[in-house]
Amino acid sequence: QVQLVESGGGLVQPGGSLRLSCAASTNIFSFAAVDWYRQAPGKQRELVARITPGGYTNYEDSVKGRFTISRDNAKNTVSLQMNSLKAEDTAVYYCHAARSVLDYWGQGTQVTVSS
Repeated sequence: QVQLVESGGGLVQPGGSLRLSCAASTNIFSFAAVDWYRQAPGKQRELVARITPGGYTNYEDSVKGRFTISRDNAKNTVSLQMNSLKAEDTAVYYCHAARSVLDYWGQGTQVTVSS
């Protein structure tokens, strides 16, 4: 059973930074990509950032230039560095990965940006 475990969420002031981590119980090269999604209250879950085994990345427009997704293959971990955080970044952030026809989700970690 594949498990994804997120960590690193919390409360931060506007303009601050947080680093989220997603630890996989298996080799992350086995996934087509590893993603970070987020879901704010009353809104649909949205894709924030994606990284492929080859290191290709893409980002949702509102986070470009502020968020950076990266991977540590030796530790089977994907991280999301979030800088210049805004109140609208407040959400539960989820790690996601897909392999063949199966989708895997972490339990989510809360990020709250507030003064």
